[in-house]
Amino acid sequence: MKQALETARGAVLRAGAMIREAFARVPGGDVSEKDRNDFVTGTDTESERIISGDLEAAFPGIPVLAEESAARPSGESFWIVDPLDGTTNFIHRYPQVGVSVALIERGNIVLGVTYDPLRDELFEALAGGGARCNGAPIRVSETGAPREALLGTGFPFRAHEFIDDYLAVFRELFLQCRGIRRAGAAVLDLACVAAGRLDGFWELQLKPWDMAAGVLLVREAGGVTSDFFGGDTFLSSGNIVAATPALQSWIVAAASRRFSPRRVAGLANDMLI
Repeated sequence: MKQALETARGAVLRAGAMIREAFARVPGGDVSEKDRNDFVTGTDTESERIISGDLEAAFPGIPVLAEESAARPSGESFWIVDPLDGTTNFIHRYPQVGVSVALIERGNIVLGVTYDPLRDELFEALAGGGARCNGAPIRVSETGAPREALLGTGFPFRAHEFIDDYLAVFRELFLQCRGIRRAGAAVLDLACVAAGRLDGFWELQLKPWDMAAGVLLVREAGGVTSDFFGGDTFLSSGNIVAATPALQSWIVAAASRRFSPRRVAGLANDMLI
C-alpha cells in the first residue's frame, strides 16, 4: 500500500502543478459543455492524462475510473480519479479547485488522496492509518451542537427537479446552525470536514470521483459518512452526508424528511451498480 500511496501522491502533485500554471493564464478556447452547467476544459483532460498515466504505469493490472473517461470498472480493485473538481470555478478563476485519487479494493475505499493545488495542501488517508494534511495528522471538529456548526453543501445542478426539496433541507439546517458555505468543489469540502474546518457537509447527486477519497479522509479523521438515509450507498446513489459523529444524525434526519430512497433512485450512478 505504501507504493500505491506514493504513486497517487506523485500523480496528483504533478497534475496539480499543471493546474496551478493553467489557472494563472487567461481562459482559452478549450471549454466545452458536457451537460447543462457541467463543463470540461483542456486542463481537465490533461490532468486526467497525467494521473491515469502514472497509475497505469505503476499498477498496470488495476483499471482506472476517471471523470472524463468514465466506464464501469471491472475487477475487485480499481482507481477512482477526479482530475479537476470545480471546473466551473476554474473557468471563472474562482480559487476553489481540487484533484483526488482513491483506490477501491473489494468494495472498500482503502486509499484516498486529495490535493488543493492553489493552497498547496495535500490530504492523504489509508484505511486504518489515519488522515493527514501536508504530513500532519488531522481530525474532525469536536462540534456537537447544531447552533455551533459551520456546514458545507452543493447545489443540485444536475437535478433541478429536486431544487425545492433541497432548499427545504437547506432552510431547516440554516435556521439551526451557525452558517452554511457553498464553495463548488466537493473533494475539498470533504477534506475540510476531515480537517475540522467544516463540521458537516451534504450534497445531492455527486459522482463517485467527487466522494471516494474524501469519504476515507473523513472516516480516518474520526468522522461519519452515509447516504441521506444513514446507509452506505453514497457511491452508487450520489447522495452523501459527512459530519462529526455528534452532527451526522441531525443532518441525515433533515435530508431524509424531504427525500426518500424511491424518489432519488433514478439519480443513481450506474458506473458502480
